[in-house]
Amino acid sequence: QVQLVESGGGLVQAGGSLRLSCAPSGLTFRRSTMAWFRQAPEKEREPVAAIRWSGGDTYYVDSVKGRFTITRDFAKNTVYLQMNTLKPEDTAVYYCAVATSFVARVLASYEYSYWGQGTQVTVSS
Repeated sequence: QVQLVESGGGLVQAGGSLRLSCAPSGLTFRRSTMAWFRQAPEKEREPVAAIRWSGGDTYYVDSVKGRFTITRDFAKNTVYLQMNTLKPEDTAVYYCAVATSFVARVLASYEYSYWGQGTQVTVSS
């Protein structure tokens, strides 16, 4: 049974930082790609960042480049999303997602089979 346990959301002032964590269990990582998506109220889910587990290649949407960093920890089997210089428009529910086979379009939600339940990030102005 695959489970994705997310943590790290919360309320922060604009300009602040948060770090999200995602610890999947019940799957093998060798060819996995892991990603973060987010969904703001009344908006569609959108990609944020992705990382290939084996090679460590990272991908970001333009709106978060230079502010967010996605990393993975082999020992802890955990993926992190470090979010700096947060803006009110970053407010959303953030979801961790995992694809257990190679995917070509790493920022496309349809590539991912497993999803976490989401963690709320609220940035006040």
